[in-house]
Formats: sequence, C-alpha cells, structure tokens
Amino acid sequence: MADELCTVDFAAERLKLHPKTVLRYIHEGRLKATRIGKSYRIRRAELEELAGAPSAPEAPAAADPWATAIVDIPGVGAELAQKWARQVTTALGARRDHTTLVRADVVYDPPRDHLKIVITGPPADAAHLMSLIRVWLEQLRP
Repeated sequence: MADELCTVDFAAERLKLHPKTVLRYIHEGRLKATRIGKSYRIRRAELEELAGAPSAPEAPAAADPWATAIVDIPGVGAELAQKWARQVTTALGARRDHTTLVRADVVYDPPRDHLKIVITGPPADAAHLMSLIRVWLEQLRP
C-alpha cells in the first residue's frame, strides 16, 4: 500500500488542500512526485509522511524471529510506576523510522508495589529497549 500511486486530486482531498496547493508543494520539493505525461503521481508513503501519519510497519515474515521478555521490578510506588510508563512509551515513540514492531506493555500492581514490563518484538528492537531499562534501573540504585 505504501507504493500505491496517488493522483494530485486524491492527495489534495487527503490533505484537505486545493489541488494547486499540492502542485505547488511538488514544485517546491515539499512533496515528492513523479511526472507521468502531463500529470503527477505521488507515492502513498510520501503523502502519508507529509500528512504526519506514521507509516504502518510491515508485518514480519513468518520466518522472522520474535522475542518476548518480561521485566519484573518489585518495590515500585505509584508515582515511579507512572514515570516508568511514560519513559517506556517515549522510548518506543522516539524511533524516527516508525517501522519498529516492538511493543511494550507496562502493568502495575498497586497492592504489591510491583511493576511488570512485557516486551515483544524483533530481538534487536527488544534488546535495545531492555538495555534502556537496564540503564534506568541502574539510576534507581542508591
């Protein structure tokens, strides 16, 4: 779907702009397009990028390895648990390519003061997040 070619009119409708504005964006270099005859075609991925929508990550092939990790952190208060949830979410959102498939769920059990972070995704991405968690844990040590 990212390689789908769109017309200027479709792009204008998608961006809620006038078609002449889309053409101006093409001429200014703000929107990449290919000229075909007397008209332009815009890759759907370029259009979505300009619209600010993150591109959908491609589904992993059946043979691609997948990792699941659970990080148990005892003795975590409610305030610190919220901070952890924000840090994990920020770390996942900081990837510039928006193609990572790694997912992390932060689960807090208030009666036990226990935090769990469940990480799933390609091993390299999961390991990267795990290394960040290790650094954060080291910062908590007195």
